[in-house]
Amino acid sequence: MKLLIIAVGDKMPGWVETACAEYLKRLPREARVELIEVKPEKRGGQSVDRIKALEAGRILEKLPKGARLVALDEHGQMPDTKGLAGLLQGWLAEGRDIALVIGGADGLAPELLQRAELKLALSRLTLPHGMVRVLLSEQLYRALSLLQGHPYHRE
Repeated sequence: MKLLIIAVGDKMPGWVETACAEYLKRLPREARVELIEVKPEKRGGQSVDRIKALEAGRILEKLPKGARLVALDEHGQMPDTKGLAGLLQGWLAEGRDIALVIGGADGLAPELLQRAELKLALSRLTLPHGMVRVLLSEQLYRALSLLQGHPYHRE
């Protein structure tokens, strides 16, 4: 089973790359997360719908066959850390690949949101894409630490 973060955006600031790398390297061997960047579509006078559709195509190219698609969306469910740990525990037990998808500046195309088995929100706030990557990486680390009884998570 693979955990993937598929994120639109290919030129993140150094602090984003450093923070994500730090949390992802701490993960246990059996729960490694791979970050896959998808090139964003250039605006060039195109409609938002067209941009999202083109980015969706690029995302689907990176999505492993049979993977559980989890869309990061501000209107999705917003579990607490224990809730996320419970979701991960169930997913790990299934053994399917999991792709957590972060859209571009305009969000995800409707067809991707419809295809998603789950929509997750990290916050109701609008967050910069780099920050979403860092928060998601940290929360994956925290949730997996919680499952392993590691003292990183404190209530």
